[in-house]
Amino acid sequence: MFKGCLRKISAYLLLTILVVPAISAQDKAATPDHLFLPDGTPIPVQLAENVSSSKAHVGDQVNFVVVRNVDLDGFTVIPAGTVAHGTVTGIKGKRLLGIGAKVSLKLDSVRLVTGEEVTLRGSKEVKGGSRTKLMLAAMVATGVIFLPAAPVFLLTRGRESTAIKSTEITAQVDGTTPVQLAGLRRSPEGMAELDEMMDYLPARVFNAEGREGDMVNLVFVAQSDDLQAAFASAGWVKTDKWKPIFVWHLLRKQTNDAQLPMARFYLFGRVQDYSYALPDPEAVMSRRHHLRIWKTHSTVGGTPVWAGAATHDVAIEIAKNGRLINHRIDPAVDVERDFIGANLTDTASVTRQQYVYGSDPVFQAKTASGESYHSDSRLLLLDLQKVTPATSPASVQASATTRPSLLKTQALPSLSDDLAQPR
Repeated sequence: MFKGCLRKISAYLLLTILVVPAISAQDKAATPDHLFLPDGTPIPVQLAENVSSSKAHVGDQVNFVVVRNVDLDGFTVIPAGTVAHGTVTGIKGKRLLGIGAKVSLKLDSVRLVTGEEVTLRGSKEVKGGSRTKLMLAAMVATGVIFLPAAPVFLLTRGRESTAIKSTEITAQVDGTTPVQLAGLRRSPEGMAELDEMMDYLPARVFNAEGREGDMVNLVFVAQSDDLQAAFASAGWVKTDKWKPIFVWHLLRKQTNDAQLPMARFYLFGRVQDYSYALPDPEAVMSRRHHLRIWKTHSTVGGTPVWAGAATHDVAIEIAKNGRLINHRIDPAVDVERDFIGANLTDTASVTRQQYVYGSDPVFQAKTASGESYHSDSRLLLLDLQKVTPATSPASVQASATTRPSLLKTQALPSLSDDLAQPR
């Protein structure tokens, strides 16, 4: 009997030796040690530096910054803030006949959180302004007076081209790429898209040459129609665009032109989507509240987020700051920010207001034309969403947090108190 038991035990041991490794091998095979990053995975990036046709050369390396986490199956494979690399692939200088310069950029690669390099595809071409129409107008005008001199204007050259810092490009992964699971971290939960946007929202806007200027001091959460309706009901007007017909428009209206065009500034590599002005009835052209607004790629509950830069024109300066005619602004730009908040709130279209911080504080700075201004570095968020159970102020509040910054230890004053007395 003892021998029989011994034979049974030996059989069990043999079975264990044969079966357990097989089961372990099956478990190991069932648990992959890597994921696959699909070909064409979008990677949103911003240009990290200005690239000018007058200074850059073909082959120069340029950097971009990833502005949103790239996630795969619940893991973050490319964290926001990662540097992506690119190359200047083409430079054409400004040419005769008023033809502007051109800069061509290409995305090359980005490093995964695991250390692997991934090839990217994506490109951007930026053209300088053309002076062809101006050249033709000058030729016609000169031809009326002295025809032989008209061909001289054929020597007119276009403008330089600058790919401006913060220009947005959506790169794509070039080819399916295996990603090792080891070293990956789970994607953070509850990260609001507005929070990510604030981390990479440029602190200031740029002129066409890439020079930093006005501070970004307003954020709007609104559908396009609601945003436009809010300003219209508060008495603001859209300003004219810079077109040849504008000259006749200005001559006809003279000093009563409430829609006098604004200079074109850039954010995300684009000129403003909207330009609004609220002129002083006693000095329509010289004094006006005004702001420029850009649509971002972020949303709150499906509602678009917009960024704005507001200043208050207080006088016209002649032959100052490198321009024939220029508006002088009130250097206390926070006053204009709070005025706009109070002005829109009076129309009952604002459902929530909140001060937020960007990642790059602005306390003292200069406009693109060289005027100094100062700020407490806060941005005013105005929520213009129509109140529904899904988009009540309380529910949206959780997705728009005060940014951590050098000022995070300062308590926020009551916004209602600040906006009660427009200054």
